[in-house]
Amino acid sequence: MKIKEITAFPIRINNDSDKGRKINTKNINTAMLATKDMHKVKDNKKKYTKDLKLVNIEKKPNKSKANLEIKSMDTYESTIKDMGEYYIDESSNTSIYSKSHETTIIKIETESGIVGWGEAQSPVSPNTTATIVKDILKPLTIGKNIYDVESIWYNNYSAQRERGHYTGFYIDALSGVDIAIWDAIGKSLNMPTSQAMGGIHRKNVTVYNGIGGSTPEEVADMAEWSVDKGYKYLKMHLKEDIEQTLDIVNEVRKRIGDSIGLMLDVHMGFETYNAIKLGKQLEKHNILWLESPSDPTDIPGLCEISSSLDLPIANGEWTRTKYEMREIFEKRAYDISMPDIARTGLTGGKQIATIAQLYNIPISPHVGGGGIVAIAATLQYSINTPNFLLMEHSEQGHAVKAAILSENYDAKDGKYSLPKRPGLGLMIDEEKVEKYTIEPSLQ
Repeated sequence: MKIKEITAFPIRINNDSDKGRKINTKNINTAMLATKDMHKVKDNKKKYTKDLKLVNIEKKPNKSKANLEIKSMDTYESTIKDMGEYYIDESSNTSIYSKSHETTIIKIETESGIVGWGEAQSPVSPNTTATIVKDILKPLTIGKNIYDVESIWYNNYSAQRERGHYTGFYIDALSGVDIAIWDAIGKSLNMPTSQAMGGIHRKNVTVYNGIGGSTPEEVADMAEWSVDKGYKYLKMHLKEDIEQTLDIVNEVRKRIGDSIGLMLDVHMGFETYNAIKLGKQLEKHNILWLESPSDPTDIPGLCEISSSLDLPIANGEWTRTKYEMREIFEKRAYDISMPDIARTGLTGGKQIATIAQLYNIPISPHVGGGGIVAIAATLQYSINTPNFLLMEHSEQGHAVKAAILSENYDAKDGKYSLPKRPGLGLMIDEEKVEKYTIEPSLQ
């Protein structure tokens, strides 16, 4: 069944429609935060009460970021560089973020009329990803048989390997095409993509909700709200120093009790020494894992952190292929692998999970800035993966991500169930996709 057309839609969806997101905080993780009032609020911080209504609280002085060399920090506003559509926290300079939900949606059409949908995660500059699909991957892939999906993945990957493009935007684009092909395969066989990939290991997938904030009260309020929504597992996204991080963890644990699973992502905020120092304290607080403690390219440092702690280290959202993961698995640089399916594709993600299983390493797939197609693909991946642990989700960000659907695709009580529809199980509204498609950067 040959592919006759591939179309890439770089989309941008304004966050104003998502009333659950938090505003004006140093933690700028886009899985749960909005930025529409970034430059308006100067004298107050805001926090959410349990029902997520905003109330003003007294502004507290900012603390230093977490590392050995103390960095001075002025007001919150002074650390943010506004780049137009994007912004960056210049106190850490680790990630550029969009003020909107951005991603690249991929559509493939077969000669028999089957349509497959995929997503190449593009939280920044989806036009870059869409251009790669249009100029390189489309001519490489047109005319190929969808059932040769693993061959297509390998050949598309190898086509730019000598050029040095073995990670980054090119692999993201490749992954979006791969997901769309797997969606088409499932539809052509009238079965879930997970079954077409080799089999269904479970029909229900537990997801955790991401929460954030910069004060103990903010994060604890979001934790209680999430538990009320039925979540049994929560992950805190924090970018604070060790003392403030521990204060937040203490307050959250006090509010939600010990029966709720709690994880912590510090967004590579520490060097090796302080990551170990923080981890030693976290061992006392029943934390399920510490995520992204330091520079992900420092494999020896990650090995030292992992071997020094009686606390699982989770990592891997940046690593897109089995080739990148080989040394990490061999050296056991971390305990839980977190492939991001809109960066690895389903083919690449399955390869990573298979190798991880050889080392008895569980898989907890990352979603982060991925949109609704990424969520659906990750669900199918989680259903298919024998060594699956937990799946990431954002209750607060879901409405924005799902804006391109014609019917609901929601988690319930902290779980997703195997969809009844074949393929990824989504109903994409192409008119909505086109509505949110942005113009090319270069005319």
